[in-house]
Amino acid sequence: MEWKFHNPQFVMDSAPELPSKFIVNGFWSGHRNFAYDLVHFLKPRTIVELGTFYGTSLFSFCQAVRDAELPTICYAVDTWKGDPHGGYYGDEVYENVKTVASREFSKTARLLRNDFDDALSFFEDGSIDLLHIDGYHTYEAVSHDYTTWYPKLAEKSIVLFHDIAEHQNDFGVYLLWEKLKEHPHLEFLHSSGLGVLFPKVVPENFQKLIQHKDTIIEQYSNQQN
Repeated sequence: MEWKFHNPQFVMDSAPELPSKFIVNGFWSGHRNFAYDLVHFLKPRTIVELGTFYGTSLFSFCQAVRDAELPTICYAVDTWKGDPHGGYYGDEVYENVKTVASREFSKTARLLRNDFDDALSFFEDGSIDLLHIDGYHTYEAVSHDYTTWYPKLAEKSIVLFHDIAEHQNDFGVYLLWEKLKEHPHLEFLHSSGLGVLFPKVVPENFQKLIQHKDTIIEQYSNQQN
């Protein structure tokens, strides 16, 4: 199976509940097409993301699942209260995300309004095929998230780390990423950076992708120009 570059139409772009400054022009927006294509290629059973906010990444995954008619379930774990990096907010963000998830992706999206540690009990060890870590961005926080969720990863899983290119204030994802790059990986530096890690085993169908990763990286980076 060859990697395919799709031209998706995201329903979240026209959802009145979701502000375009976060969805279309936000920090994660530049990775939407890659996330969509990744889900098509990986065909994961279970996707879990730690940190959702308005759902740019979540709804990218869900769109791919729906379009490809996959049986995948996408779990979004968040308190929807905010943090010192992204700021704090009221219940309106959660309610808006819940509305879109229920209306557009009722078969796919599951919102877990929990702390990351509390949500661990919802998942069996070895059950997660794609884990997206985008919570509090200090080195201590992201290291804790990766370490505590690692046992939940399937043998051929992939982990995404957002903000690997952010060095402002006390952001520390880049510090953990430098340590983890000893594993096979892809690295996007646009849109605050996205690290794509194969922490255990590289699936056979991804080995060719890793060998030609510069082409993949260039393709998605150029979409931002």
